[in-house]
Amino acid sequence: MAKEESFDITTGVDLQEVDNAVNQARREIGTRFDFKNVLAEIEYDRHTAKLNIHTTDEYKLEAIWQVLSARLIARDVPLKNIVRGKPQQAGGSTVRQEMTLTQGIESEIARKIVKFIKDQKYRKVQAQVQGDAVRISSPSRDELQQVIAALKTEDYGIELKFGNYR
Repeated sequence: MAKEESFDITTGVDLQEVDNAVNQARREIGTRFDFKNVLAEIEYDRHTAKLNIHTTDEYKLEAIWQVLSARLIARDVPLKNIVRGKPQQAGGSTVRQEMTLTQGIESEIARKIVKFIKDQKYRKVQAQVQGDAVRISSPSRDELQQVIAALKTEDYGIELKFGNYR
């Protein structure tokens, strides 16, 4: 009987790298002239994987996002895995925006990935959803590599990570 090869498709961000990027962004904003004596807060809640930006207006909100996104990119945190909420009015004519960090593949996206693989009609490739990951298995390593190459061409709104290759 042929040995079964497999790999897992997951997604997520390194929460420690997000923490480091937020601290760097706070320091940079604190030294910038256009943020002197202006409300500019970045809050990071590691347990709920959420970021909050609180500032005086939408222009400053976008400027803070530019600084933060540059720091996140420098630390290899995929911006695709950050879902920005709509800016909301907060007390005292200020603006607040909440961002959610995606830490696992949602079941709807996982089903789309499985359907895509089945539609490609690979001969012996099996795809199954396992919690917040998708496991792909096949007796042929070549077919698994073809699956990875095909999935990299698709856009699911999140960054896919291919790991646990056995």
